[in-house]
Amino acid sequence: MTKRLNFEGRIFRLAIAAGLPGSLVALVLLWTGEFTAKFQWTFTLIILLCWLGFVVSLRHRIVFQLQILSNIVAALREGDYSMRARASEKGEGLTEVVRELNALTDTLQQQRLGALEATALLRKVMKEIDVAIFTFDGEDSLRLVNRAGEQLLVRPAERLLGRTAADLGLEDCLEGEPSQTLDIHFPGGSGRWGVRRTSFREHGLPHQLLVISDLSRPLREEERQAWQRLIRVLGHELNNSLTPIKSIAETLENLLARESLPQDWKKDVQQGLRVITSRVEALNRFMGAYSRLARLPQPKLEPLDLKTLVDRVVGLETRLRVAVQEGRKLSINADADQLEQVLINLVRNAVEAAIETGGGVDIGWKANGSFVEILIRDEGPGLANTTNLFVPFFTTKPEGSGIGLVVSRQIAEAHGGHLTLSDRDDTSGCQARLSLPLV
Repeated sequence: MTKRLNFEGRIFRLAIAAGLPGSLVALVLLWTGEFTAKFQWTFTLIILLCWLGFVVSLRHRIVFQLQILSNIVAALREGDYSMRARASEKGEGLTEVVRELNALTDTLQQQRLGALEATALLRKVMKEIDVAIFTFDGEDSLRLVNRAGEQLLVRPAERLLGRTAADLGLEDCLEGEPSQTLDIHFPGGSGRWGVRRTSFREHGLPHQLLVISDLSRPLREEERQAWQRLIRVLGHELNNSLTPIKSIAETLENLLARESLPQDWKKDVQQGLRVITSRVEALNRFMGAYSRLARLPQPKLEPLDLKTLVDRVVGLETRLRVAVQEGRKLSINADADQLEQVLINLVRNAVEAAIETGGGVDIGWKANGSFVEILIRDEGPGLANTTNLFVPFFTTKPEGSGIGLVVSRQIAEAHGGHLTLSDRDDTSGCQARLSLPLV
C-alpha cells in the first residue's frame, strides 16, 4: 500500500511540476499588468483551479488504468479469465500493455478449457475402463479410485478415499516388483490378478499409481480354447483309428457268424487282426508322442561350444552331406541334449525336403546382437502350409508324428530364444532360423 501511495504521490508532484512554469508566467503577467484587482483575483482563481484540475485528472487517469491492469492480473491469479481491459487507440504504450494482457487472458482461457476437457475425458475413461485404478500419496493414503476399483473393494469412493493401503488390503500390491501376478482375495472377487505399479509426482509430491486387472477370465478363456483344440486333435486321431477298427471288427463278427465259413476265412481274420494291430500301435505312438510333448522338462543350462554341437549333429546325418558354413567361435548357455534334439529335427526335415528335389542342405551361424542365429537351409520344394507349421500333430509326412517342430519351438523358447521357418528368398527351399542368447 505504501509503494502505491508513493507512486501516486510522485505522479501528483510531477504533474504539479509540469504545470508550474506556465502557471507562474501567467500569474506574473496577470499581477504585473494594468488590471483591476477583481479581474486579477478572478483569473488567479481560474488558473489555479484549472491547474489543480488537470493535475488530479492526470493522476486519476494513470492510476485508474494501473488499477484495472492490477485487477485483471489478480483475476488471472485466481483462475478467473472473464475480465478484459478496454484498449484505446493504437500506438500508445499503455494500450499495447492492455492488448497483450487481453491476449494472454485469451490464451490462458483456451488452455484451461483444453485442460478441463482432457481431465473430463480422462475421468470418463477411468470410470468406464474394466481395470481397477488406485492412486496413493506418499503416506499410502488413497487419493483416487475409479468405478472398477469401487467394485473390487465393494465400497463407494466416499468410504475409500483417505484410507491407507493397509486398511484397504492393498499393501501387498504396493510392495515387491512393479509388475507381478498375485493370488489375492478381494471383497469383490478372488483369483489371479495382474498388478502394475508406477510412480509419478503431483504438486511436487510423490504418488503411486496402482493398476489391478483380473487375469482369471482371460486365463479361463485361454484354457477353454486349449481344451477345445486338444479335444479336436484327440477326437480326430481317435476317430482315425477307431473307425477302421470298428469296421473291421464288425466285418469279422459277421464272417464268424456264418454257418458255413469260406475256405479263406482264416486269411481274412488274420488280415483284419493285422489292420487292427497296426491301428492300435499307431494310436499308442500318438499317445506316447503327446505324453512327451506334455512332459517336456526344463532345460539344464551349461556353457556349450556351438561349433562342437553343430559338427556332432551334422555327423549323425548319413543320407545327404550337410555343408557347414562356419561362423566365429561362440558359446551359449543351453541344455546340450535338448538343443541337439532340436538341431537333429531341423536338419532331418531339411534333408528329407532336399532329397525330394535333389538339392543340398547347409547349416551355419552368426552373431546378431546378444543372440546367435543358427540357420538351416535346404533346396527343397519349400513350405506347403505355413499356417499349421507349429500346430501339434499336424504333419504332411506319411510316418510323421506332427510334434517335432512343436517340441523344437518349446525347447527354443525355454532357452530364451525362438524358432521360425520361412521360404528362402534367393532360391527354392526352406530356411529354419533358431535364435538363442549368447553367453
